[in-house]
Amino acid sequence: MTQDRAGRRDVMRWGAVAMGSELIPAGAARAQAVPAAAARTAYQPRPVRSPDGVRLAAYEFGNPQGPAVLFLHGFAQAALSWDRQLQDAALAREFRMVAIDLRGHGMSAKPEGDPFYKPGQVWADDVRAVIAEMGLRRPVLVGWSYAGRVIGDYLTAHGAAELAGIHYVDASSSLGDPGFLGPDAGLLGPQAMLAPGIDAFVEGTARFLRACFVTQPDPADFQTMLAFNMLAPLHVRTGLAGRPGDYAAALRALRLPVLVTHGEGDRILDTRIARFTAATVPGAQLSLYPGSGHAPFWEEPARFNAELASFVRQAAAR
Repeated sequence: MTQDRAGRRDVMRWGAVAMGSELIPAGAARAQAVPAAAARTAYQPRPVRSPDGVRLAAYEFGNPQGPAVLFLHGFAQAALSWDRQLQDAALAREFRMVAIDLRGHGMSAKPEGDPFYKPGQVWADDVRAVIAEMGLRRPVLVGWSYAGRVIGDYLTAHGAAELAGIHYVDASSSLGDPGFLGPDAGLLGPQAMLAPGIDAFVEGTARFLRACFVTQPDPADFQTMLAFNMLAPLHVRTGLAGRPGDYAAALRALRLPVLVTHGEGDRILDTRIARFTAATVPGAQLSLYPGSGHAPFWEEPARFNAELASFVRQAAAR
């Protein structure tokens, strides 16, 4: 077994260690090398309980004395989505990095019922609970895709006073314009990600994952992604769908560093939503990735990690 495959097996056990169960491992080779990432970084499982009693799986990496970065993943994803950031040795030396499985995802609890998923308050309180229980001092929030809405919920409920900055990554920051949706956004609906029946559910999830990338993951990486996507059951995905959310006022009120990153090949969310976010937030920076789809942090990790590090330094210095 290669060192990289052994490392991937360890990463697939994150949630299992935190929650007292085992996951089937899946190996993977890097499609694009990340500088200074020769060794796997250690992590600490940190379970957190939200105010409504939902148990959240959290994972801590890197320098405990460094500026804090809190990674929030997208619809049906997991903390493992951020593997190419959390396992980057240069980032780990400098920053305290925390990733969570959102409620209903990964190894976090998956209660049934719309009250656990529809209100924006529960998502806002999840983020605040992680910040408080883990003692994250002025973290930078990094939110991918659906997590843009989670950040919007947090800002609406709790404001931005406890944050150093926000990094939106191909993120949903508004539901107000159908033009913000890409040609494959329909895959988030009943024909794919919300399909009834196990065969259609698995196939629809695989179709959505394929649509997220310009450069497709290798088979082993794709196997890992499909595995952690399937940990988000239909009742959770349905609970996330159709939530109201108008975050324009919260965006306009921001007075802290904001970076907006977006892949120009994104078929889920059009680049117009990134331009909207950058134009709405005073002083926001916009960074477009011509060669990436919905997940530039995976497709171009070297560039993404360098820009993330520079942004966190800027935000922490305020």
